[in-house]
Amino acid sequence: MSDETVAEPRSRNRINRLDHYVFRRLSAHESRFFDLVVVPLGRFADRSRLWLVVAGFLAAFGGRSGRRAALRGLMSVGATSVLVNQGIKRVARRKRPIGTFVRTRHGRAPTSSSFPSGHAASAAAFATGVAQEMPVAGAPLSILAGGVGLSRIYAGVHYPLDVIVGAAAGAALSAATRKPWPVASKEPARVRPVFTRIQTLVSGDGDGLTFVVNSSAGSALAGPPAEEISEALPKARVFVVDEPEEWEAAFKEAGSAKAIGIAGGDGSINSAAEVAMANNQPLAIVPAGTLNHLARDLGIDSVEETIEAIKQGRAAAIDVATIDGRVFLNTASFGSYVELVDAREKLEDRIGKWPAVLVALVKVLRSSTPIRVEIDGRPRSLWMIFIGNCRYHPKGFAPSWRERLDDGLLDVRLVDGTQPYARTRLLLAVLSGTLGRCKVYEHSLVSQLKVRSLDGSPMRLARDGETFEGSAEFTVTKLDRPLPIYINPE
Repeated sequence: MSDETVAEPRSRNRINRLDHYVFRRLSAHESRFFDLVVVPLGRFADRSRLWLVVAGFLAAFGGRSGRRAALRGLMSVGATSVLVNQGIKRVARRKRPIGTFVRTRHGRAPTSSSFPSGHAASAAAFATGVAQEMPVAGAPLSILAGGVGLSRIYAGVHYPLDVIVGAAAGAALSAATRKPWPVASKEPARVRPVFTRIQTLVSGDGDGLTFVVNSSAGSALAGPPAEEISEALPKARVFVVDEPEEWEAAFKEAGSAKAIGIAGGDGSINSAAEVAMANNQPLAIVPAGTLNHLARDLGIDSVEETIEAIKQGRAAAIDVATIDGRVFLNTASFGSYVELVDAREKLEDRIGKWPAVLVALVKVLRSSTPIRVEIDGRPRSLWMIFIGNCRYHPKGFAPSWRERLDDGLLDVRLVDGTQPYARTRLLLAVLSGTLGRCKVYEHSLVSQLKVRSLDGSPMRLARDGETFEGSAEFTVTKLDRPLPIYINPE
């Protein structure tokens, strides 16, 4: 391969000369490793296939952080592709450094502008996006992204400057996603310790504890954590349940215990919390659901942490809220969100949960109408309302985490249905970072809400992702008594 296969640069400035010099050296280099590994890696990154595969792996096996990382990574790739491929490339119009080696290493000469590299931009955007949510994945993905960028130079389809600028643009755009969608805090929420007889209720071997385990809880590989709980707490009574009648029987048994444990998602934890509150019991939770909002805010990550907290008798008191008399520990809602959950549940057995969420979202956005209610005596027309148990962060319409679980407040966020193009204006405000000035969005902190349906019909309500048939008139409030939950603070 000779230097004559590459056209001499027209510009004689130092940057261009250096750019072309480095390109000639790299593209003329012969390497079996590059031919067998690096170039195929770059080809696999065509149309972001590589990043879609990595995102799928993170979403399937990375837990909540993995799902957030995958989503932020793909969002970053999407925004970067629009800016680079549909924006900068059309303006720059730099010719490709085409030579005879392109036909053997790349297979087909690209026809789009060389500046900047779309592959490098998408690679850097995805790696940066994922690293913001999962720092542990940052180093390996940076190496992968670097390999994609290097493959474009070695294959002879991009100059080094194309790759450097593309990567910088992708990383910058990915970092900018923090404005409309802030990165969730990794620190657990502040809670009040419980200095009562908690330490004497359950013995170190689990005597006095009844644990209810959702049979569908746990990972696909490990399954429900019932065996692990039984081995660590041999005198605890452990029920693995599935059918509604089994849940009723298990919770009836749990109600007579000194403490109750639950392994499952946020919906299962709500049901156990109702039993614990009714019987003045402390609650132990093992995060084994899809999202595990409460466990994340409490800093509970594993069965081992929960078992250690039970053995040590350490607990904290958290606020408990209710909507129409039903307990919720995280969030409640009515309006379009309830329609979304109902539509998702009809589809998820056939196509899976996350595809069902996307299909349901499109359906609800196309067909839903505002709900007419009276809130604290004021008539309202609402697209959606979010009610959080304690103050949520960030302040925008993507509430994700709490710094405290004992502030006595309800965090209320709603979208006004009387404003024209309310949903479109909300979306544009979120993307532009101007939500605080958007007239369709309202945010307040209250201690109680009184709600009445203006058409007099019962309302569909939701609590922590589960829907139910509510009343035509109801109250959202905090209970006077907190719930003790076993935690193992640092």
